[in-house]
Amino acid sequence: MKKNDTFQRAPLVLAIATASVIAPNAFAQVEMDNVAGPQAQQIEEVMVQGRLKDSAEMLVSERLEEEVVTDILGSEMIGRVGDSTVAAALRRVSGLTLVNDKFVYVRGLGERYSSTTLNGATVPSPDLTRSVIPLDIFPTSVVDSLAVQKSYSADQAATFGGGNVDIRTKGIPDALTFSVELGSGMNSETDGDVLSYRGGDDDSFGTDDGTRALPTELAEALQRFKGRLGVQDIRNVLEQEGNEYGSASEAIAAAQDINRQLAKSLNRDIAIEEDSSNPDMDVKGSIGNRFYISDDWEVGFLAGGSYKSRWREEETLKRSYGFPEERTDTEQTSTYSVDLTGNLNVGIRYADEQEVSLTSLYLRNTDDDTSVRDFFNENRQVSDGRGFREYTLKYEERNMLVNQVTGSHLAGPATKALVPGGLLNWAPDELVVDWFYSDATAETDIPNEVSVSADTVTNTQGETVASSVSTGVNSSGFRFTELEDQVINYGWSTTLPLEFSTSTLELSGGFARTEKARSYKQTEFRLGSLGGDSDSLSGNLDDVFGDANIDDAENNFVFDRAGANNQSYIAATLTDAAFGKMDWTWNETWRLSAGARWEEYNQVALDWNPYGYSLDDPQITTDPEELEQATYAEDAVYPSVSLTYMGALWAETFQLRFGASKTAVRPDLREITDAIYIDPITDEQIQGNPNARPSEITNLDVRGEWYFDNGDNLTISAFYKDIVDPIEFFEFASSDTNIAREIVNAESGEITGIEIEGLKSLGFMGEVMDSFFLQGNVTVQETELVAGTEADAPTSPVREMTGASDYVVNMLVGFDSPDGMHSATLGYNVFGDRLYLAGRNGAPDAYEQPFHSLDLTYSWYPTAEITVKAKVQNLLDEAIEIERADVIVFEQKPGQSFALSAQYQF
Repeated sequence: MKKNDTFQRAPLVLAIATASVIAPNAFAQVEMDNVAGPQAQQIEEVMVQGRLKDSAEMLVSERLEEEVVTDILGSEMIGRVGDSTVAAALRRVSGLTLVNDKFVYVRGLGERYSSTTLNGATVPSPDLTRSVIPLDIFPTSVVDSLAVQKSYSADQAATFGGGNVDIRTKGIPDALTFSVELGSGMNSETDGDVLSYRGGDDDSFGTDDGTRALPTELAEALQRFKGRLGVQDIRNVLEQEGNEYGSASEAIAAAQDINRQLAKSLNRDIAIEEDSSNPDMDVKGSIGNRFYISDDWEVGFLAGGSYKSRWREEETLKRSYGFPEERTDTEQTSTYSVDLTGNLNVGIRYADEQEVSLTSLYLRNTDDDTSVRDFFNENRQVSDGRGFREYTLKYEERNMLVNQVTGSHLAGPATKALVPGGLLNWAPDELVVDWFYSDATAETDIPNEVSVSADTVTNTQGETVASSVSTGVNSSGFRFTELEDQVINYGWSTTLPLEFSTSTLELSGGFARTEKARSYKQTEFRLGSLGGDSDSLSGNLDDVFGDANIDDAENNFVFDRAGANNQSYIAATLTDAAFGKMDWTWNETWRLSAGARWEEYNQVALDWNPYGYSLDDPQITTDPEELEQATYAEDAVYPSVSLTYMGALWAETFQLRFGASKTAVRPDLREITDAIYIDPITDEQIQGNPNARPSEITNLDVRGEWYFDNGDNLTISAFYKDIVDPIEFFEFASSDTNIAREIVNAESGEITGIEIEGLKSLGFMGEVMDSFFLQGNVTVQETELVAGTEADAPTSPVREMTGASDYVVNMLVGFDSPDGMHSATLGYNVFGDRLYLAGRNGAPDAYEQPFHSLDLTYSWYPTAEITVKAKVQNLLDEAIEIERADVIVFEQKPGQSFALSAQYQF
């Protein structure tokens, strides 16, 4: 089209300049090789520079040509900084902050207001209670680029709040490519001695070999005894089955024997011991090629895989803000993590007009936690000389499998000639039809999660002198958790460009359907002694819960299934959507884009009792009112408009964008139930709300972009969001020991902010600075939330939004040596204090304090094929802190991480 051919001239110039900043002096290196080096080496250098230039050209041109505000982060820049996960890499984008190392907050809005797609398609989440995707599961090794769209367009899903993150995986290469990378590392907080226990033989592969699985005997007993495993429940079933006993005591004895045999079927090999940790291991590899079958036909593939394992040790300290010296909570946790990745791309193309590709991605992330927690509360304080201890073993395996098929079809002359009978002669040459189909499944399995409660004797400093397992039915818990989340997403769109004498017009429209089904099953057992003495309840945990102790009648061990039958749930959503857009460009100066999206959304979330066996105790409620409360449906239209001015104000390329839209954010899958559940991320009690409503958002954006022919650029953005009925967490009444939250629609929310970002080569400071450049962004914003009448006695009826920072700063200083053999990047990231928990009834609010992240990455290129990279993260050795009433109520040191890797690639 004339529009693209004309307007891309300036982006082409600035893209080449930007590429020269990404790898400055590469041209100079080629010139030096022309004088003194062999011809083969000259060609290799030109090819490397060409790849960098093409990548930079594509990303910068795409950002300029987007009709809405979009930031793009390429794999080269991700590699320079050394971020290993998508979550960590997104910290570099203006206005984005990272929470819990998993969730991205865009422009001060919580994770529920940020959506994630993979190659444009919706994918499931392995998070146990949220439908949002924890972005730490995606390694950057599979990423080609990250596109963060901050203003809405009608081709996106209407659940658009702060923005959408599209993870684009690497595609088929243009020629034969092969790479292998080996790396290792360590963390300063992991000193060599870690907490551990006996696990399974396949733990090093990130999967359980069956050691932790729910025993067959227990599964059969749950069916036989209708989910109730108490002694009296077993006796009742035995008598119903026709068993006869001489006396009541004989019947009880028979039931007790079965009860204890079931308890002994659990995996109780849970002794916690110290072990030595190994250095990190990181292995990556890929191979790909493109084959040209004829002048018109070509096929290609890219296959890759990675394996990473590491030990990490963390100490977490919590304090009560009212009694910081007397009520403390210290937890020591050792985690063995394994990440496995496999990806395959296959594609076929005809004459640059027809293309079909298949993408498969498999991810496995496993964390094996061993922790010992010592704490004091209102029942036992430090000065009492007695406290509490909790031992926890948690093995969590998360798997995701994504299969995607996409197609793009252009009714060009080669295609028309291929189709007999002139059947396509009616179609305009530039008519494009795109389609996609994505089938993805995410699973989380936490088998045999063990928690054991103990009583401690402490000294005056609160240090444990002695401990023994607590007596009572709840002294230990064995929990089995299974989650399956499946998403099928498919759709099509068509685009018709029209060209006139002084303007161009592009018309597009399409349809999409998203089907999502989720099941969450939690089964928990309690095992405890009612009569054990300190001798039998002291020592290693596998001895305390060993066969001899359980069989000893004097210890009076009791076993049963725990819970109120509302921990498990099933949920499903169905969304049908259709959109239409127009994109009009006049005289290469003004561009107007407008569109609307219609969505019909249906959601159901139901408490599920897998062990309900009667009409009085069903698995799913049959109450019409409860069923009605469990469903939600809406049907609405979401408009968007964008106006762009294109010129040469102050720079060779200048754009000024205006955007406006209306969107919505809906309650999460489990939030429309009235059950109270434990958030597995925060360990806090969460109460749902069947009356939770979607939030309606009005979005306004203005962005000015200046691109100079020397590679420098500057972007200034202003944004405003008005939110009606924002969905927020509010604290509700609980004990001093526990924190509990509820889902509430606040009355209103507002966000106003400015983003400034740019790139500047530092050669103006002198010849010695020619090899340096500075890139960064600063976001300053103000948020306001009006709690409204539905919140339960909030301390601050008007406050900032949860997770919102007043400022976010990302800075990066880069260096590339004149000979092209060395490069280094120093990255800095900080966010202003952000609200973590809003208090109630006069209790103060809690704020997470700024975290100053300083990372250094250095790369050495001894040959064109070899790269040696070293990186250090958290150089300042900062700690994560949450402050409440001038008291640090939470403190955790992630430590400094060191890594070294070597890559061979051609």
